[in-house]
Formats: sequence, C-alpha cells, structure tokens
Amino acid sequence: MMNQEEAACAAARVMARCDALAQLSESTEGLTRVYLSSEHLQANALVAQWMQQAGMNTWQDAVGNICGRYEAAQPGAQALLLGSHLDTVRNAGRYDGMLGVLAAIEVVDALNRAGLRGAQAIEIIGFADEEGTRFNIALLGSRGLTGSWPASWLACEDAQGISVAQALALAGLSADAIFAAQRPAADFSAYLELHIEQGPVLEQEDLALGVVSAINGAHRLHARFTGEAGHAGTVPMRHRRDALAAAAEWLLFIEQTTQAFAPDIVATVGTLQCEPGAVNVIPGAVSLTLDIRSPQDEARDALLQRLLDQAGEIAARRGVGFSHEIFYTIAATPCDEALRAQLSDAVWEVQGRTLLLPSGAGHDAIAIAERWPSAMLFVRCAGGISHHPAESIAGGDVAQALRAFSLAVGQLIARPSAIA
Repeated sequence: MMNQEEAACAAARVMARCDALAQLSESTEGLTRVYLSSEHLQANALVAQWMQQAGMNTWQDAVGNICGRYEAAQPGAQALLLGSHLDTVRNAGRYDGMLGVLAAIEVVDALNRAGLRGAQAIEIIGFADEEGTRFNIALLGSRGLTGSWPASWLACEDAQGISVAQALALAGLSADAIFAAQRPAADFSAYLELHIEQGPVLEQEDLALGVVSAINGAHRLHARFTGEAGHAGTVPMRHRRDALAAAAEWLLFIEQTTQAFAPDIVATVGTLQCEPGAVNVIPGAVSLTLDIRSPQDEARDALLQRLLDQAGEIAARRGVGFSHEIFYTIAATPCDEALRAQLSDAVWEVQGRTLLLPSGAGHDAIAIAERWPSAMLFVRCAGGISHHPAESIAGGDVAQALRAFSLAVGQLIARPSAIA
C-alpha cells in the first residue's frame, strides 16, 4: 500500500492530469470528448505517454481502447485488469471515467518505482466509449474487449451521418478488424474499476470511499393515458376524462410507493407530453417515460408490476385508457463477492469503515463482468454532481482511494490468480 506521502503526491498528479485531459475537448465551454474524435485519439496518445512513464508497454486496440501492460515477474503471466473510460457525455465533468484510468496508472507507477512485480501482470485500459454519446450505443470499448459487439453496430450513424465503420476508418482503424480487440478469457483473472460515485451517499455518510455491491439493472418504458379532450370551460368536472389528472395521480403513487418499497430502488418519470397542450383544453392524452433501477432484478420487476397494476386501476376508475411498452431492459450486475471483500478490507484499513452501496449508473464493469469477475471502488464527489462541469472531487479523497486501491491490487497480484 502507498504510504500517506506517496499517495498525496500521486493524488496531485492525478488531479493535474485530469485537468490536462479536460483540455482535450471539442468545445471550449464544458468538456466534450466523443468516441474516435480527434480529441479522443489525442487523449489516448497522452494517456499512453503516462502509461509508458509508469513502466508499461502500450498499444491502441482495434476498437480504439488505449491499453498498457506492466509485466509480471514471469513474462506472459495472467493479468489483473484495471481501468475505466476516457470518453465523456456532452458538457461533462473531468473525473467521470478519467479518474479510474489515471489512478490505476499511479498504482502501477508506485510498483515500478519500487522495482516490484507480482505473480500476475497488470493491464490498464482506457475504454474508448462507455457513454455512447456519439452513436447512441454504450459500452462500445468494453464490449470490444469481451467480443460482445454486435456487427450491426458498424452501421450506426452519428448526427452528421458518419457510421461507426466510417469513423473507424477515419481514425486509422478497420471495421474488418474490430473482433481482434477481443481478449481470451484466460488473459485476465479479474477486473477492478475505480470511479466517482456520481451520487450523494458517501458525502452524506462523511466517507471518502465506498465499495459497490452491484450495478443497478433497469427497466425503461413508454406509458400513455388516453382520455377525452374537451372545452376547459364547458365540461363539468364530474364528466371529465382527464388524462393528465390520471397521470398526475400515478406519478404521486410512483414516488410514494418507490420510497416505501426498498432503500436502494429508484423510479423516475423523466418526460411527459400533454396533448393537445392548450390552456383552454382538457388534456385528452398524456405520454410519459418511466425508468426503474435496482441492484436486485426481482425487486425491480415486483415494483414495476405494482406500478402497472395501479396505473390500470387509476385508468379504470377515471374512465381513461392506459397502455405501456417496455423499450429497454438490462439486468443488474452483482459485483464478485471475493473481490468485493478484498476492496472492503482495503477500505477498512484506510478509513476505518466500509460502506457497501449500489451503483445507479452504468459502467464498463457491466460488460466486463460478463466474462471476468469484477468489482468497483467509489470515491466521493461533491454534492453527488456528475455529467456536469461542476463535477468535483477532493485531492485528499483521491489520496485515500489510491492507498486502498494500491493495497487491494498489491494483494491480488501477489498470487497467480486474483480469485482464490
């Protein structure tokens, strides 16, 4: 484990490098760096330099991930995989993704400075596209690694009509070679990802670090209440089939029921369109979206059914119609228990308390966990703000994260397999 002085110096470098990467943006206001853009390729090149300075051999793979390897005591050994992503949403903060890559480099740099090599190698990957900002397909980089990239993705286009295949060619890569990015299962023993929390829990608990229990699964659906439009002045209240009133009752039920259902489940109505949308017309139809997330699939499914049953009851009582369509589902991703325990012990050593919490946001670990045991360490962020220029972390928290992360990594690579 890094001592406090080493961790403080390493944290200062991480913060400075996050600032440097933030300059590689397509916009001057806020940070925007999308997959295979010139800014993304520049970021890859800069991160490769930092990897090399830390004693790693580097390469860019066939889907645009930047990769580095710190060899084991015996060359060719299995590796522990560390990483996160280097792409951003539009008008982003400077720590989401980047922190995990740069912290991993510091862990390797400390080993290199001490002349230490483990029974396992360490590989670090700066994943190319976790956010899905450019082509509206997420986890592109990590799914390249696992070989779970659908061939249909090559035809997806960005807002300028450029396809993924064309973007690869413009970046000097080949659509015909993308499956060369897939790594055999035997290459890695496990995966660890350090990431900002993107939520307020750690701050509320006055803790710098937390260990992720699972990455939430999700259901997303379109829903619609259909009533009858009418004149706002001439239709008596008792005769109305007001779609908005039905939707409003359901929204309140969603909030109250979800709050009482479980502490780690969330439901959000993110959009609502009222038709015909005139000040003097009773709403005849309302369309809305519902997003439900939970670290337990059974709980998520049970809550959804309860909400849908209530929507039907509200609609019948109010004389309106109700319909829904689920357009997106992803299963929860539990973190590996052994790795989670390893991180928990390391966090306990550093801060004297370990907190398990789910991740409400998606991460590259979703894809990686399909093939390799995976776990995540969270770092507190101010106000829980993320995906925004106001995203902020404290250098002292990063130093604590580096101490815990380096301890866990050091213990894992000391044995031939990370999972005993």
